[in-house]
Amino acid sequence: MIKHIVMWKFKELAEGRTKEENIAIVREGLHALVGEIDEIKKMETGVDITHSDASMDLVLVTEFESAETLRAYALHPKHLKVAEYVKKVVESRVVLDYDM
Repeated sequence: MIKHIVMWKFKELAEGRTKEENIAIVREGLHALVGEIDEIKKMETGVDITHSDASMDLVLVTEFESAETLRAYALHPKHLKVAEYVKKVVESRVVLDYDM
């Protein structure tokens, strides 16, 4: 099993929307992928509650059967569409993938 964790820091304003609006749009877009992309075994998102200088704004935690199914997810057209919007509204991103 592979766990895929992504954290983003959002721009205060982007695409004509506030940080909070864009976080909600990205969360909805990510959760809409469940059931659409079979490779996703489990998905969880969370929004930061501390708002410290070290905090990221949104976290995504997903699980996949293998590195191959993670790659299939990453290249899936529906995932790429969400990722395209994410790139427009975030300042930074960190990723960690590990074998469970």
